[in-house]
Amino acid sequence: MKYFVDGLKKYAVFSGRATRKEYWMFMLFASIISWGFFAIYYVMLSTSVGVIYTLYSVGILLPSLAIGSRRLHDTGRSGWWQLIGFIPLIGYIVLIVFYVQGSRGENKYDMNPVLA
Repeated sequence: MKYFVDGLKKYAVFSGRATRKEYWMFMLFASIISWGFFAIYYVMLSTSVGVIYTLYSVGILLPSLAIGSRRLHDTGRSGWWQLIGFIPLIGYIVLIVFYVQGSRGENKYDMNPVLA
């Protein structure tokens, strides 16, 4: 949960780097919360829960893009590589491969966060 809160604190920070653990733990908790809202909505079919689910989804968009950009920086790539996700299927596969790759030591984006 610490990584999720840290990701929310840096909700619009697109500079710097994010470790694999930081990225994947943030995405895990964001997904769990999203699925929780969706499950409650599905069971209750309540408009208010649907509105909360929609607000959460919109609210988590910017932090997700920011941490994705920082994760790509850690692999030595620009955050603009996230746009490849618009290519159906292949784009997501390429992004997942980039996200699971290890850190590239010191690069133009910052020092290695594991060694810092």
